[in-house]
Amino acid sequence: MKLGRIVGNVVATRKDERLVGHKLLILQVLKPEGGGSLAPADEKDGFVVAVDLVGAGVGETVLFCSGSSARASAAEGASPIDAAVVGIVDSFDVDLEAR
Repeated sequence: MKLGRIVGNVVATRKDERLVGHKLLILQVLKPEGGGSLAPADEKDGFVVAVDLVGAGVGETVLFCSGSSARASAAEGASPIDAAVVGIVDSFDVDLEAR
């Protein structure tokens, strides 16, 4: 699983029928930073479109998974899902000195 912050929504009126009824979110991938906070990840992998499975909204920090884990989380079998939001983060604690 990875951490991300929801920065927007995707509206697609034409899409694969297996995605109908799923809310699509734009996530900014996060990484731990000094001082116990999270910062945006590298620009290369900085943003992901994910299916929302938990009712998350813009501005929230979330847990998401990708690949076969995302497809399994959606319980849709052969759905064309590569990323899925599977949790809303209430709090986190980062201690980079413990590594």
